[in-house]
Amino acid sequence: MIDPNQIENVLGRLPAVEAELGDPNVLADRRKYLTVLADYKFLKKLDYVWCAYQLEEATEKDVSEALLKPDPLDGRNAVVEIRAGTGGDEAALFAGDLFRMYSRYAEAKGWKISVMNAAETSLDGYKEVVFTVQGEDAYGTLRFESGAHRVQRVPETETQGRIHTSAATVVVFPEADERDDLEIPEKDIRIDLFCAGGAGGQHVNKTESAVRMTHLPTGLVATCQDERSQIRNREKCFATLKARILDHLRREEEAKIGGDRLKLRGSGDRSEKIRTYNFPQNRLTDHRIGLTLYALDRIINGEVEEVLSALRAHDLDERLKAALEEKS
Repeated sequence: MIDPNQIENVLGRLPAVEAELGDPNVLADRRKYLTVLADYKFLKKLDYVWCAYQLEEATEKDVSEALLKPDPLDGRNAVVEIRAGTGGDEAALFAGDLFRMYSRYAEAKGWKISVMNAAETSLDGYKEVVFTVQGEDAYGTLRFESGAHRVQRVPETETQGRIHTSAATVVVFPEADERDDLEIPEKDIRIDLFCAGGAGGQHVNKTESAVRMTHLPTGLVATCQDERSQIRNREKCFATLKARILDHLRREEEAKIGGDRLKLRGSGDRSEKIRTYNFPQNRLTDHRIGLTLYALDRIINGEVEEVLSALRAHDLDERLKAALEEKS
């Protein structure tokens, strides 16, 4: 049941938060400002839903959902890695299909895609592609894509029409920002410079503009060869490395406290098979929520919102259940 006193107590913080947003000291501290802004957005949404509920234009579930604070990481930009798995050239082609699917989806939402590193094959595929997605709630929207994606289709080189199965792995993690209290000593990073490479190993340029950084304590690696400028590649590479380190530390902390209670949050096991793309049947199946859509032709071309929305809705339901269990 909805407790009006609880909601009024929470909303009672709104005037103070609004005042903080206008405080010059808060405006001068970007980390503090972003934290206060997130609180403000949460309270304004709750205020709107609560008013709608009192006018009988919203349900008890709407109010309960509004009371759930979003993950503070959800609003961040995302770093996405796609790697070809089992299946040779066909797996690399599938990795390319996934990259184009996410790119078209991002373009439709007005998000910006920036490729950090790509190992292309001669058939428009990728052994690996790493890119950032800049846009509102990019990580919160794409975070459920982490895991193993499996494709079933007849390769163009298959003369007898047999269906082959191959796979690609997707990893999504939040980009680091000013709110992260992360100090990385210079001695903990090894930097390697090399010539940026294109498809088939051909050099894009003759200068050592590409950058690879290795975080020695964890062995985590980030590479960037997207920019012609070594300085820009260093900046982007370090940003990606910080994101990897933060993601690594977050997962270590979750493991200490028992890991994610919800299967979708953070996508736990990245080797878990989460989805199948069956081209002969024009079928996409997300195994985590039992969703099957016979619209693979549209989805693979970037119309993936229906899938992502279903995953977010399921995650919200699971969080509501967990919140109710804690109260009971």
